[in-house]
Amino acid sequence: MVSYSAVPMGTSAKDEMQKFWDKNTQLKRPLSPHITIYGWSVPMLMSISHRGTGIALSSGISLFALSALFLPGDFSSHLDLIRSLSLGPVLLSAAKFTLAFPFTYHSYNGVRHLMWDAGKGFGIADVYRSGYTVLAMSFLTAAVLAVL
Repeated sequence: MVSYSAVPMGTSAKDEMQKFWDKNTQLKRPLSPHITIYGWSVPMLMSISHRGTGIALSSGISLFALSALFLPGDFSSHLDLIRSLSLGPVLLSAAKFTLAFPFTYHSYNGVRHLMWDAGKGFGIADVYRSGYTVLAMSFLTAAVLAVL
């Protein structure tokens, strides 16, 4: 029985990797995929933002839950603390918008992803239109929630 090997006997993985990188350097090939070959687009930024808002929301909820468990007092005492700071309506509305926007963006973009899962809206024009719609609805909803 004859055994065949893709790598000649006597070479190591390190030697093979070095040959690979030497060849790529000689041919002046970029690393692939490399960030310099991609142009930033709305769908790319929205995908990254969707993941970021998901992480931020999960982290925020986890921190809120941990603070509820370990900090002294109850929720009403924490609200009283915030009221005692006398932040003013502008700063308070800005804080509310900062909290509301990731939630509204992630929710609306999640519906957009559900539509894609249903096989709708894959055309390039549809992807951009739905992206701008999600952004507009997110800003408007967060702004309304911030002034309430």
